[in-house]
Amino acid sequence: MAAPETHSNGDDGVLLRLPPVRGIGQGRVITGLVLALALPPVVEVLVTVLNFRNFAMIMLLQLAVAVAVAAIGGLWPAVVAAVLGSFLLNYFSADPIGSLSIADPTTLFTLVVFLAVACGVALAVGLASRRAQEAARSGAEATALSELALRILSSDGSLESFLEKVRSNLGMEAVTLLGTTNPAAAAPGTQPEWRALASAGPNPPVTHAAADHAAVVDPHYTLLLRGGPLTAQHQRLLAAFGAFVVAVRERQQLVKSRRDNVRLAEGNKMRTSILRAVSHDLRTPLAGIKLAVSSLRQEDVNFPPDVERELLETIEDYADRLDHLVDNLLDMSRITADAVNPLLAGIVWADVLPQALRGVPVDRLRNELPPNLPPVQADAGMLERVVANIVENAVKYAPDSDVVLTARAGAGITLGDRPASELRIVDHGRGMGHEEVLTMFQPFQRFGDSPSPAGGGSTGGGIGLGLAVAKGFSEAMGGRLAAEPTPGGGLTMVVTLPLWTGDPE
Repeated sequence: MAAPETHSNGDDGVLLRLPPVRGIGQGRVITGLVLALALPPVVEVLVTVLNFRNFAMIMLLQLAVAVAVAAIGGLWPAVVAAVLGSFLLNYFSADPIGSLSIADPTTLFTLVVFLAVACGVALAVGLASRRAQEAARSGAEATALSELALRILSSDGSLESFLEKVRSNLGMEAVTLLGTTNPAAAAPGTQPEWRALASAGPNPPVTHAAADHAAVVDPHYTLLLRGGPLTAQHQRLLAAFGAFVVAVRERQQLVKSRRDNVRLAEGNKMRTSILRAVSHDLRTPLAGIKLAVSSLRQEDVNFPPDVERELLETIEDYADRLDHLVDNLLDMSRITADAVNPLLAGIVWADVLPQALRGVPVDRLRNELPPNLPPVQADAGMLERVVANIVENAVKYAPDSDVVLTARAGAGITLGDRPASELRIVDHGRGMGHEEVLTMFQPFQRFGDSPSPAGGGSTGGGIGLGLAVAKGFSEAMGGRLAAEPTPGGGLTMVVTLPLWTGDPE
């Protein structure tokens, strides 16, 4: 039997094995003819040498020879074997022996029946062989289409990789998928405008005139192919491939539509939260500033120096709070738009604390950073914002607890395969539940009411962006921000950044 056709799908190995259905090859036909001419005389020689004279048994042996030749060479070699076998039976085994004349009419009838049966069996064997090949090929087609459907469902829906599979399976040089808008929208008497959506292979055709074959998949899509002829089996596969192409394309459109919907939903949520923040958290300090300024501008009222100083402190406090809120809004918009570009350098944890802790009451902080810690890879401005926002959150939600800052490096602290160092900001407040920890880094998340810290300052109030900005900046610098419970109650925020490996500054 001829070797099956094998088509490779490129990177995925062999995808489809199709047994040939173009009939028995020329080599097998020649072999069958040789056997048809050789085996019947061999049978007669053997029965003559053995002096075997049972006409019925000899006829069955010749019939077996015809069947064997049919299985090897097909119909026509089997017909030759049957005719030659009937001639030898007449000459060597039928009375009178050694003559082509037949004495008994029954013998003539027997020889005619033998010839008809031998030819019929040869025809049946040839058809069975061909049907077996067709069944094998149909099974291979079904298996290939099933595997192709599974790949579509489990893959990312890349149209180019799918077209490459179509190209290699059909034995084409190049394949192009053309798409068009709704044909009904085209002007009367004009053809819809087609454009190439994806292609595979070198120099893919982009017009119908440049293609050797064109398959209209549906009114919106057409496959253009350049290469050799398409067999009937390949044409059936092409029809199935066309349906899969439409499925892949529609899946891409659904995925894009879903992403657009998610992006729109997130944008609407962000806009709604910003409007809520503007309507409350930003208007509150503005109202305080306006009230203090209006009081100071009253010409008919003379405020004592201590009251005037208190009003000015109120204006400064609310102005700092507004500046902090606006900074967080702007930073969150940069993080959401992937527009954060850190300027990385070697930074020691202690170097960012003076600016980061500005405005935080000194009596609320305990700095327990060990000396001589190695520098971490960070952007100084971003790291200040990360520490400031975390400390602000700790002071806000743990009003009766000190906030402790510690750091360590080595001892198995890594980020991926890089050594790292971590800054731990520890409070002993009420802590947070598991569900709150899961959502605390999302924008505009505030958990319960928190009192303003003693002594005022910009840390009182907020719009729930501090931890979201801190996490976004930490990840932009190649680090990580995580939360874990403090032993004895409270929350510990852990900022982990890779150690600096560049030149010391």
